[in-house]
Amino acid sequence: MARSQWLGTLAAVGTNADKRARQAANRNRLDQARRQVEAEARRRRAITVVAGILAVAVVIVGIVLLTGDDDGGDGEAADRSSTTTTSEVAPGGEAAELPAPPEGVTLTEPTECPPAEGAEQRVQVFAGPPPECIDPEASYAATFRTSHGEFTVELDPAAAPVTVNNFVVLARYGFYDGVPFHRIVPGFVVQAGDGDGEPWGNNDLGYTIEDELPADSSAYTDYSIAMANAGPDTNGSQFFVVLPGGGASLGPNYSRFGEVTEGREVIDEIGALGNEAQEPTEVVLIESVEITES
Repeated sequence: MARSQWLGTLAAVGTNADKRARQAANRNRLDQARRQVEAEARRRRAITVVAGILAVAVVIVGIVLLTGDDDGGDGEAADRSSTTTTSEVAPGGEAAELPAPPEGVTLTEPTECPPAEGAEQRVQVFAGPPPECIDPEASYAATFRTSHGEFTVELDPAAAPVTVNNFVVLARYGFYDGVPFHRIVPGFVVQAGDGDGEPWGNNDLGYTIEDELPADSSAYTDYSIAMANAGPDTNGSQFFVVLPGGGASLGPNYSRFGEVTEGREVIDEIGALGNEAQEPTEVVLIESVEITES
C-alpha cells in the first residue's frame, strides 16, 4: 500500500474512531442527564408523597379536634374535619396565652328570651335550651366586633331556625363577649364560642340542641359559619367559620346557619394566626356580637 493511501486510511480510521468516541460521549451525557432528571422526579414524588401524608395527618387531627370531646355538648367542633386537602399549615409560632372569658351568671330558672338590645349581665351557663325568640318571618344579621376588626354574618333561619334562634339568644345574653378564638387552622377554619375557657374547646353550656344538617358538603362554602359539635345533636355555643378552600373535605355533619358577608378580610387575617398545633399565635377576642333584625 502506498504511503499516501496508508495515511488516508489511517485518517479515515481516526475520523471514524473519533466519531464513535463522540457518539459514546454524547450517549453518556444523555444517560447521565436522563438519570438526573429521573432522580429529580423521584425526589419530587417522594416529597409529594410525604407532603400528602402530612396533610392527611393534619386533616385527621383536625377532624378529631373538630368533633372532639365536650362536657356539655359543645364539641370541639368544627371538625377539622377538615381539611385539608387544600389547606396549608402555618410553619410555627408560639401559642398565645388566651385570657379566660369574663365571669357570667348561671341561670337556675328556665331560659327566657333576652331583650333585643341585649341583657345587662353576661350569662355563662343556662338551665336549659331557650324558647323560640326570633321572628320566623324576619331576617337577622350578627356583627362581630373583635380585637382584629369587624365582620358581619347574615344568619339563615330558613335553613337552621333552631340554630339561629340559639345563636341570637346567646349573643343577646352577652355569652360571646370577651370570648377568644381558641382554635385557628390556616386554610381550614377559625373556631370560637367556648364561654368558660380552660380546657379550651370543652365548655359546658348547660344544654345541647339538635342538628340541622345540610343535604351535602357543598353547603360549606368559603366564609360560611356552622356549629362545632361532639357528635350528633350535641350543638351548644361553639361555632366555626370556613376559610377559603376549607370546606372541601367537611362532611355534612355540622349545622350551617349563615355566611360572612362583610369583613371577610378580617376572617382572612384571623385565619393566618394559627400554628401547627392549631393554636392561635395571637389573641383574637370577640368584644361583642350585635344582632340586628329586619
